[in-house]
Amino acid sequence: MTEVRLGAATATRIEESYEPNFDAKVFFPDWTPDVVREHGSWMIPNHYDEASGWLKLSIHSWLLRVGGKTILIDTCVGNHKSRKHRPKWDMMNTPYLDRLKAAGVTPDQIDMVMCTHLHVDHVGWNTRLDDGRWVPTFKNAQYVWSQEDFDFYKTLDADPQKGPANGGSFRDSVLPVVEAGLAKMVKGAAELEDGLRVTPAPGHTPGTIRIEFESKGEKALFCGDILHHAVQIYRPEWNSFACLDQDNARKSRRAAIEYCAGSGALLMPCHFGAPFHCHIDHKGSGFAPRFAASF
Repeated sequence: MTEVRLGAATATRIEESYEPNFDAKVFFPDWTPDVVREHGSWMIPNHYDEASGWLKLSIHSWLLRVGGKTILIDTCVGNHKSRKHRPKWDMMNTPYLDRLKAAGVTPDQIDMVMCTHLHVDHVGWNTRLDDGRWVPTFKNAQYVWSQEDFDFYKTLDADPQKGPANGGSFRDSVLPVVEAGLAKMVKGAAELEDGLRVTPAPGHTPGTIRIEFESKGEKALFCGDILHHAVQIYRPEWNSFACLDQDNARKSRRAAIEYCAGSGALLMPCHFGAPFHCHIDHKGSGFAPRFAASF
């Protein structure tokens, strides 16, 4: 179990899956074999599967404990959900909640759930199946995400030519939370409690947010899909196939990288391979990851 100290807080990685799951050439349109020749020494085997040519991406949440509060950041794909557009994610049945319990927390003890954006692999455990209905998994939590993302996907979901939005996850993993009265949507930048700040980072989705955290002078940036893979630290201009607004995705990625390199903030992604988080250093005119230790 990966656990990171952040001042007076701890952040624990709660894994859903970690495997080769996307063809690198499809995931990154700019990918070439030169990337492996240049970066293979650190990418293989934790970040890239050489035999298949697939990226090895983790899907996990971060469990942040600070000031007596328990906060879950991004909630993966979820169990028992029809995701025909992504066969590896279709009708999953993982021990995610058992791993949460092993970290010392039950669903009822979560005080806040934060979603960096509303894509299928960041909202799944927002809900669970109960007697044929999707109900909030974390019934005592306040769920925080951007108003911009919600409005965008609500419109998309209502369009019979384009919906259901995000492979159905808007309907089974977002709307039930809103209907239960547990959603707190933020618009623009927002100061939350316990050293948390939400900053808009549009591009991957219209309402993507980055979550900045500080405790006793130590900083962290929970980036969601602003960066999917550590190679993007070397190549900030690289977008994934899933970035909706290419120009703004690059701007938001560059801003996140510069923030971490300039402030010393620890980058806490949702998809990087082991060791799953890193510092970022300036390297010449660019940047390089410095993978962090955990305890």
